[in-house]
Amino acid sequence: MASVQNLFRALKKRLPMEELREARVVADFGLERCAHAQPEGKRQVLLVDRETLEAMEHRPGILWENITTDGLNVNSLEIGQVLRIGEVRLEVSAVCTPCDQMERIRRGLRRELWGRRGMLCRVLDGGIIRVGDPIEKIA
Repeated sequence: MASVQNLFRALKKRLPMEELREARVVADFGLERCAHAQPEGKRQVLLVDRETLEAMEHRPGILWENITTDGLNVNSLEIGQVLRIGEVRLEVSAVCTPCDQMERIRRGLRRELWGRRGMLCRVLDGGIIRVGDPIEKIA
């Protein structure tokens, strides 16, 4: 079964992510105190899978994701897919398009990540997410 491998939030944009053991996720916002959360926006939570990171030889959190998944092909999720993680329900809202910040990590990474940067989600129901929580596709 798919699960949460890592949790991260950005206290300020463009700074390294803070790793968490658990996070409060706020409905129609994102992770509490995360600078990347967007009320009423598509970018409330970013999912990236461990398998993609490992294939590219990157460590979790480097792509500014909020949740690193294990056992879930994040890039194959469809827009509108609903996921349950812990107490939280997320709806996949958009493909995450690689931005210029990826070039700060490694030259050429933006192009390499095209179609593999992960998926953006809206928070339908808030609650607590913990490392190790199962990830379930529910709709």
